[in-house]
Amino acid sequence: MIQHVRHRIRLPDVNFSSQPESDVYFVLDHADGRSERIRFHDYDSIYRVPGLYEQIFYERLKCDSPRFLAQLLNQVLVQSGDDLNRQRVLDFGAGNGMMGEELSHYGVSRLVGADISAAAEAALDRDRPGFYDAYYVADVTEPDPALKQALERWQFTCLTTIAALGYDDIPADAFREAFNLVVDGGWIAFNIKETFLGESDASGFALFVKHLIAGEFMQLHHLERYRHRISIEGNPLHYYAVIGRKLAPLREE
Repeated sequence: MIQHVRHRIRLPDVNFSSQPESDVYFVLDHADGRSERIRFHDYDSIYRVPGLYEQIFYERLKCDSPRFLAQLLNQVLVQSGDDLNRQRVLDFGAGNGMMGEELSHYGVSRLVGADISAAAEAALDRDRPGFYDAYYVADVTEPDPALKQALERWQFTCLTTIAALGYDDIPADAFREAFNLVVDGGWIAFNIKETFLGESDASGFALFVKHLIAGEFMQLHHLERYRHRISIEGNPLHYYAVIGRKLAPLREE
């Protein structure tokens, strides 16, 4: 990874614990004296500043999901008599390639990224060139026929989706399309904020995930609660890592 200049980042003295995730922000002080408020989910703005994504999420907020999920996926495959270096992986919601970099340590056979953000691809090309065999910028819920055929030709045996489910980043319809690009019997690995699996959460996405891991479409191999990162207030934010094998295509509800 290319080393970047350090940025002056300020975390607001605000308690966001009872507010929507979309409201959380930090302040970036530019060298020219400007101060810019950037929401955590405004990824395009973050990606355009070299090194900002890594500095805010991985250094300040101690995000560990790409490393943790890649290591866990490798362990689960080995225990099942499989191997990551045999897999043709679709890294869905790939962003600027953090997960791809971690997967590369295990020598995957093929690694393809997909994201709706052109800014993510530009950041990948700038900071992590060469990790992916291909990278597609598209909305998979409305793909043109040529894109759909191109994705299907990869015959993916594994899907990874890290820290992008359950908010406005990747809706259920998009994840369903990505899931269905994996061959039956292929591996599925994603993480989800713990509240989406709580008994009290009856939102559309929570019900979708609970339905997915119930066993009709995916055989669950591993479910583990872990610390995804810390919040602005310094509190641990826990997610669940979910790893299983696809049994059948997901149907539209």
